[in-house]
Amino acid sequence: MPFKAPYPQIDLPVTDIFSLLFKRKDRTIPDDHTIFRDATSNRSYSFADVEQKALDFGKGLKALYEWKKGDVLALFTSNSIDIPPITFGTLWAGGILSPANPAYTVSELSHQLHDCKARMIATQIEYLDKVKAACSEAGLFHDQIILLGESRDRSGRIKHWTSVRNISGATRFRPTKINPKTDVAFLVYSSGTTGKPKGVRLSHYNLTSNVIQVQWSEQFNLTWDGSKTFGDIPLPGPGGDKILACLPFFHIYGLTMFVLSPVYSGVTTFVMEKFEIKNWCSLVPKHRITYSYIVPPIAIHLSKHPIVSSFDLSSIRMINCGAAPLGKHVVEAVFKRTGIRIKQGYGLSETSPGLFHQRWEEWLSGAGSVGWLLPNMEAKFCQPMEESALEREPTQELKVGEVGELHVRGPNVFLGYHNNDSATAECLSPDGWFRTGDIGYIDKNNNLHITDRAKELIKYKGFQVAPAELEALLIQIPEVADCAVIGINSQALETEVPRAYIVMAGKAAISMTEKDGESIAQWLAQRVAPYKKLRGGVKFVDSIPKTASGKILRKVLKQSALEEDETKVEIIKARL
Repeated sequence: MPFKAPYPQIDLPVTDIFSLLFKRKDRTIPDDHTIFRDATSNRSYSFADVEQKALDFGKGLKALYEWKKGDVLALFTSNSIDIPPITFGTLWAGGILSPANPAYTVSELSHQLHDCKARMIATQIEYLDKVKAACSEAGLFHDQIILLGESRDRSGRIKHWTSVRNISGATRFRPTKINPKTDVAFLVYSSGTTGKPKGVRLSHYNLTSNVIQVQWSEQFNLTWDGSKTFGDIPLPGPGGDKILACLPFFHIYGLTMFVLSPVYSGVTTFVMEKFEIKNWCSLVPKHRITYSYIVPPIAIHLSKHPIVSSFDLSSIRMINCGAAPLGKHVVEAVFKRTGIRIKQGYGLSETSPGLFHQRWEEWLSGAGSVGWLLPNMEAKFCQPMEESALEREPTQELKVGEVGELHVRGPNVFLGYHNNDSATAECLSPDGWFRTGDIGYIDKNNNLHITDRAKELIKYKGFQVAPAELEALLIQIPEVADCAVIGINSQALETEVPRAYIVMAGKAAISMTEKDGESIAQWLAQRVAPYKKLRGGVKFVDSIPKTASGKILRKVLKQSALEEDETKVEIIKARL
């Protein structure tokens, strides 16, 4: 049966993103307060800088490119403090932002440019050759490329974003009129962990709602003036809270938490171009960082990487971990080693992204969960359905507390997939319920526990095995630096069986033996039910394939396992 968030209903204004962030009547953030600062170069933008540069860019789009409502600007760049003003300027002009992973190949980028019908693309000088090639494939001209960052095009052929401005004093431009609930603000592409990436259509209202919902979930403990805390957690000190932005801005997690939310809260955000553990650790004491949003691989680094012990990380008041499950053992290990408190959150691209967040007071008592449902949301658990049954059978609702597939409904749930009505119909009901594809349950304290993805459950002789559960145990082995579990088909047992892929700390995969793998399998067997044993064996690897947000790419491992099995068959045939 459905249940509502434990929070009271809150007021979520129906407005566009630019108006929410820059036209609030209750704003207390000073115009000269720094919102974005480059963590390395110290280049910075104040609140007033961001607003003015956004307006200049938005007017420039209309003046120089005859920008129309619904035109798409693609972003293909590593993190930069230029991304926020470009984003807000595009939205002011009625445009849509479609960020892409800068690790994409030319063909992957050209696919997104073609699929989202990009009118222009913003990039950095180091990606320019790749962007030119992708534009040629997608039918975009090179004068539709603009640059951000500190470097310019020496040939002068590619315009810098700061040159996109209305230089005619005779023409005045107004903001484009927006319908917040139906007009798309962001077209983000899902990670593609279970198939080809899909464009996720997020409205202005989806994002404005989630920005405010997240402030409530943080209990307004993140402040620009350092005026709020909880319990015995110290105040942030002079200058207020300082966030270290280390996750990619092209992902919805980074986009909402590091581009949109700082302008609403006023919290100074130090922008890393990309995450690297030594650099992250050095920047924390340098800038007296008080907060960071991270993903599980970073948490594992904090619990095990030797470099961490060389730095004073005591300024951090709290960390929020999301994008994939994080076991209680890791939370406890990080706190014991560094004194850093880690709470968790959960969401998806389709929910803008926040759905559940732990409250500050439950970072330890609720460790292993992802906290409370955000305000103004509803949720229910249903019996997971086979894909073939989606259109023929109604969802079977379960009682609160039972393990099932999570369905949610609320103001931050997306409008649907871009040019993919069938995929939308599979997961989004006419009355607004979204099938997350994640399996979990609610405990007696209203905390959500995610146990796995519905499509990733391993089915061993009728029993369901959650890979995340086994991974949470395996990472407790001190020598294990990282791991992943998948299901492989066993011809001998005629069923799926779990197999673990293990990265050993300080050891190359080639140096590990079959006996080492058996030792790990036996260790796990003593801690799980018989049907959860690693009957598919242990494979040692030098790295686990993951998305930029830290999600394990199980399809890559499964494809590798399939190719390995096919090779074995060919060897046997050759011997015969």
